[in-house]
Amino acid sequence: MDITKKAIDWQSFSENFDSKISTFFKQFKIGTLAHDAHIYKTKGYPAIYIFIRLFLLPFIGTNIYREIVINDSSTIKKDAIYNFLSSYRFSWRKFLLKLAFHSFNFIDNLTNKNRDSVFIIDDSTIERNRSKKVELLAKVFDHSQSRFVKGFKMLTLAWSDGKSLIPLDFILRSSSKSENIYQESTKIIDKRTCGARRRKEAITKSTDLIVPMIERALDIGIKAKYLLMDSWFALPSLLTKISKHIHTICMLKRTSKVLYNFEGDYLNVMQIYSKLRKRRGLAKILASANISFKDGLRANIVFVRNRNIKNDWLAILTTDIDLTPEDVVRIYAKRWDIEVFFRTAKQHLELEKGFQGRDYDSLVAHTTIVMTRYIFLSIEQRKNTDNRTLGLLFHACCKEVEDYTFSSALCQIIGMVQDYIKRLPENQKIDNSIILKAFFEAIRSYGLNPNIILNDYSELAQAC
Repeated sequence: MDITKKAIDWQSFSENFDSKISTFFKQFKIGTLAHDAHIYKTKGYPAIYIFIRLFLLPFIGTNIYREIVINDSSTIKKDAIYNFLSSYRFSWRKFLLKLAFHSFNFIDNLTNKNRDSVFIIDDSTIERNRSKKVELLAKVFDHSQSRFVKGFKMLTLAWSDGKSLIPLDFILRSSSKSENIYQESTKIIDKRTCGARRRKEAITKSTDLIVPMIERALDIGIKAKYLLMDSWFALPSLLTKISKHIHTICMLKRTSKVLYNFEGDYLNVMQIYSKLRKRRGLAKILASANISFKDGLRANIVFVRNRNIKNDWLAILTTDIDLTPEDVVRIYAKRWDIEVFFRTAKQHLELEKGFQGRDYDSLVAHTTIVMTRYIFLSIEQRKNTDNRTLGLLFHACCKEVEDYTFSSALCQIIGMVQDYIKRLPENQKIDNSIILKAFFEAIRSYGLNPNIILNDYSELAQAC
C-alpha cells in the first residue's frame, strides 16, 4: 500500500478508527438506513463501502476524478463508482428523509421546547456552464446574478431551530419549458422506479412541488411550527394550500398583480403601505396590516425598515394572525440558515465541482451524499454546543482524517520492521520492544508526543 497523504485504508477507517466521522456512521446506522432505502448491491463492493469512500473525498482534499478515475492505485475502479451512483432504483429520498428524521430527534432532545422550529424552503442554482450532454441540463435563471445560466435549480426543504439546520428533501429542477432544456432524458427506465419519478419532478413547476415536499417531511414525523419562504414563492394560491399543513411566514414582492383584501378594498402591497400610519423615529417595524385573500384566508403583513436602502421598506406576510410583529421578524430571520447551507455545501462539500457526471441519477446521488456531509457537520457542531462555524468544523475533520492517515503510515512502518526482524537469522534477531522503544524516542526527538500520535500501539496495530 502506498504510504502517502492520500493513502487510506477505507475499510479500516469505517470499521475501526474512532473518529467523529466513524462515530456518526455508527450512531445513526447509515448502513441500515441505506439498506432500508434499497441502496445495496448484489455483487462487488458493498454499497456502504462505496458510500463511505464518496463521503470522505472532500475531507481528504480530493474528488472522484483525482482519487478514482485517474488513480491507478485505487482499490476500487471507476466503473463500480459510476454504476453505484447511476442506479435509478436506489431511493435516495427515502434515505435522506430517514437520516434527517433521526438527526431531528437527536437535536430536538437538546432544544428548548419553547424554541420555534421552522421549515425553510428555497432554491439555489447549480451551474454547469461548461457542460453540453448532461441529462436534463437546462437554461435557468440565477436571481443572485440576474442572468440565465446552464445548470439546475436545487429546490431544497430544510428544518432549523435557529442554531442547527438539517436538509430534508431536494429536487434538482430542470425546466418546465422544453425549449429551455439542452439535453432531453434518453435513459430507458421503468416508470415505476425512483429515477422515473425524479425525472418527472425535474420538469414540474416549483410551486407544484412544495406542498408534496412538506407532506413527506410531516408524514415521517419531523415537526415545525412555521414554513419560511422567500418572495419568489409568495403566491396566494400556494399559501392557501400550505396553510392546510403549516403556518407560513414569507417575504412579499412589490407587484401590482397580486391583490389583498384590506378594509374592504382589493389593494396591492404598495397601496396598503401607503394607507397605513407609520411609527415615528428609527423604529425597525414601521406598521402592520390585517388582510385576507380572495379565498378567505386571513393573514398579517408586517412592514419593516430596509436597513440596506435608506427610506425603503420590506413586507413580511404571516398566516398566523396571532403572532406579534416582533415575533414575525424574529422568526423570519432564521431563513438565513439555508443561505449558510448553500454556501457551505458549495465552498466546502463539493456540491457543484465534486462530481461532473452526465447521468441525472448520479447527480441526485451526489447531492444526497453532500447533504449527508452537511448533516454530519450540523450534528457535530451541536453535540458540544460548538461555537465554530461549519467551515471551521469541516477543516477540523479534514485534519482528523490526515492524522489517521499519518498514524496508519507509522503503523505500517512498524509492521514492516517487525516482519523484517522475524526473517533475520536467530543470531541477528533483536527484541521487538527495543525497536519500538527506539522508534518512540525518535518521535520524541522531533518534539512529537507518541501517545498522541499512536495513542496505544496495540490498538492502532489492530486497527491497521
